[in-house]
Amino acid sequence: MAVDIQTLEDRYIGFCRSHGASPSPAILSSFYKAEVKKSRQELCVLEIVIDDICDFDFAPLLDTCMNLDASEIEAVDVRNESSCLLNGECAFSLLRAINQKLRVVELQDVSFGNDFLRDISQRGLACQVLTLRSSRFRKLNLMGEFMHMHTLNLDFSSSLTSFDEDCFNCMPNLRCLSMCETRITNLWTTVAALSKLPSLVELRFQYWQYCSDSGSSFNLSSGNSDSTADFNLLERVPFVGEFCTDTRELTDPNAEDPLRNFYSFGEEAIDHDIQSMVEDSSDDSEIGCTRHHHRSWLSDVFPGWNLQVPLQNEFTLRNEDEEDSSQGSFTGHIADVSMKYMSRHASPICHEKHYREFMIASLPNLKNLDNVPIRKTDKERATGIFSEYFEYLPYRWKHKESVVSILQKREIKSGHIKVQSSKRSPPYPSGNSQYFYTRSLSAAKLGSSTWPFLHPLSLLGCDLGKGFRPRQFEYHPSDSSLMVFGTLDGEVVVINHENEHIVSYIPSLGAMNSVLGLCWLKKYPSKLIAGSDNGSLKLYDIHQVPRKITSIYGNSGCVTFDEFDQLTSVHVNATDELFLASGYSKNVALYDINSGKRLQVFTDMHQGHINVVKFANHSPSIFATSSFDQDVKMWDLRQKPIHPCFTASSSKGNVMVCFSPDDQYILASAVDNEVRQFLAVDGRLHLVFDIAPTESSQNYTRSYYMNGRDYIISGSCDEHIVRICCAQTGRRLRDISLEGRSLGSSMFVQSLRGDPFRDFNMSVLAAYMRPGSKSEIVKVNLLASSGDAEDDSDDQRPCLSHSMGA
Repeated sequence: MAVDIQTLEDRYIGFCRSHGASPSPAILSSFYKAEVKKSRQELCVLEIVIDDICDFDFAPLLDTCMNLDASEIEAVDVRNESSCLLNGECAFSLLRAINQKLRVVELQDVSFGNDFLRDISQRGLACQVLTLRSSRFRKLNLMGEFMHMHTLNLDFSSSLTSFDEDCFNCMPNLRCLSMCETRITNLWTTVAALSKLPSLVELRFQYWQYCSDSGSSFNLSSGNSDSTADFNLLERVPFVGEFCTDTRELTDPNAEDPLRNFYSFGEEAIDHDIQSMVEDSSDDSEIGCTRHHHRSWLSDVFPGWNLQVPLQNEFTLRNEDEEDSSQGSFTGHIADVSMKYMSRHASPICHEKHYREFMIASLPNLKNLDNVPIRKTDKERATGIFSEYFEYLPYRWKHKESVVSILQKREIKSGHIKVQSSKRSPPYPSGNSQYFYTRSLSAAKLGSSTWPFLHPLSLLGCDLGKGFRPRQFEYHPSDSSLMVFGTLDGEVVVINHENEHIVSYIPSLGAMNSVLGLCWLKKYPSKLIAGSDNGSLKLYDIHQVPRKITSIYGNSGCVTFDEFDQLTSVHVNATDELFLASGYSKNVALYDINSGKRLQVFTDMHQGHINVVKFANHSPSIFATSSFDQDVKMWDLRQKPIHPCFTASSSKGNVMVCFSPDDQYILASAVDNEVRQFLAVDGRLHLVFDIAPTESSQNYTRSYYMNGRDYIISGSCDEHIVRICCAQTGRRLRDISLEGRSLGSSMFVQSLRGDPFRDFNMSVLAAYMRPGSKSEIVKVNLLASSGDAEDDSDDQRPCLSHSMGA
């Protein structure tokens, strides 16, 4: 026979006597409440609020909890609502002692240390519902057993930015997950992690609700009684403006916010007027909630509504999936009021364009997203949007293939993998093409590696006792192992980036400041041009430069050219005879490499200063310039560049321009993620890449080609994302998130280059804004898994200025 509650309470009092402690009034009150519930034939739940428990209360309570299995107590809820006197080790021991009767756990980690979180992660809990509000972890990595958990609430975990690849393998029954106001940003890694949850049906990264001018507030919900019950706990989180009478309260910085002083991430409230909700369903508007764009998908969620007039007395939305018709509906009773829709506490991932469609298309078992039910029409629309704007696998391969299978097909020359046909799809090669199997292998490897291998370069053989501060870098055009980088201190360093050894070192000796221009010669692969922002221009022969780092360096192997003031860019032509220099002026200088002389200065080529100049890869007389006057211009030295061959314009200032490897296209990158591709023959616009702006005039964007001209990579100095897009269709293939390893370190893209010898490999110059920290060059291999990376420690990474240059 089970031990009744009164007997259990008596045992607790007896344990208190044996430990020399007084019974806790809070614990006695919990026993009394449980007995009242039992008398009412309700679920007999023992609620323990550990805020009220001191260390001397712990031992008697722990002994009592070890006897719960044989008691009438049916479930135990443990809550921590504020600061707690109980240490983390005791709190975890208590949770483990309750064991199988543990139902709900609500914890805030303000009172518990990292060891407490580590114990939960590694050893797991037997609870059904876990609410964990923490500012201590950035990457979610739950490795222990959470077999009974069906609801996980991580709302307001303000440092959470990403997931470990296997973090959800241990919770097969998780149905509901909420991560409002976290810092999750990456669609691809998020979906890859969530796809490990076979039972997930309800997901939330923001809290959609609508509020009437009369003061009533309604939540958008699925109407599914089971899933709603799962989220009853989540609804206890106080959302600002939940019962608002005027939406100005949601954006007024002086309005009282019960969360403002408690959570560090800040409020993200998007208030939409009803008129802004009405959008054509065929419109390519942004999906979800963004900070700067007020177009919405709600007209598709609520088809047939005339949102410009008062709503009818009753509105019913039913799911069009027959099998889910009872679960996917809700009814709101609204009488002659105008409604305003609000997104509460949105995580940054919600600001991504087409966020909602991407999640729906990628997680087919999902029934509710952000408090809004998912209908059959939503799924159909999501499939179309995904196909239009995203690539599931490289080169439009439709299905993941094993590497072994592809190799077998290559050996027997059997068949080929079909690609999805589309009016925007390029004519990718058939199975008879020499590129077919290479691209198939890339698709297979990338499909199995959502978390790419990121490896910061660490240079060996450095005996100066200090780290480098790289500002610019270039791969060697013919030696796949070599890379050169210039530093903020005017040094030029040639490295073998495969074994991370220094090949040649050229100190500044006060002659150079920040190195912004670097370019290898093609026919003379041991030579390179280096230019600094103080105008210094030199040609070096690395075969005549000492490999060992020393404080003395002569002029051997060095040619000095006339200075070009405020230099930002240098580039050598296809025959290694000439090079161009540009800078913070409207002029471009032409130099003869053989004679070491400046041949000519072309003046007033733009209305604003010229940031980057690039020669074509194959034509030695053709070059392009990009300027903050919003123009990109093509020039021909044979025509005495007084008038451009053509002018192509962006809507913002152009940061850089480059030619595709075959010179068929030029790629222009303007401020704040405006990336355009033009036909090099006449400057006609070929493609505008659909990358959302941040509305920052200082968000300098740089883009380059990768895999020949198949893909482009793009990054900006105010963001930690590298975006990979198909150069023929503009579809997004992946976003790569760069994260500093230490808590609170912010990483931004200062520059980047595609590896000319390895498909889906690149390097990124990462800038850290934390004072006293180092910059670094990070190698990215999308075809290898992050699991291959070593656990490198990082700290102290310096800040880089946002000076111009490629």
